Amino acid sequence: MKPGIHPDYRPVVYRDRGADFAFLTRSTATSDQTIEWTDGNTYPVLDVQVSSASHPFWTGKQRLLDTAGRVEKFRNKYARHGLQGR
Repeated sequence: MKPGIHPDYRPVVYRDRGADFAFLTRSTATSDQTIEWTDGNTYPVLDVQVSSASHPFWTGKQRLLDTAGRVEKFRNKYARHGLQGR
């Protein structure tokens, strides 16, 4: 790698305020806000709207679509008009 052309890769805290969850990782993202982490050091903090603590896929609270019910509703709707099976 050429020196001086890459962004600074350093520890950054990502915080999901909605889920009261934060994690420390390395990133090139920048922020003017800082937070004191549990290790006593101060790191830049980036607020995110969704994290693994609040995303429905990771929390197991995802909505399941009732595709069979939708298909039946469609068939019943057009069966009244004699269009089913064409």
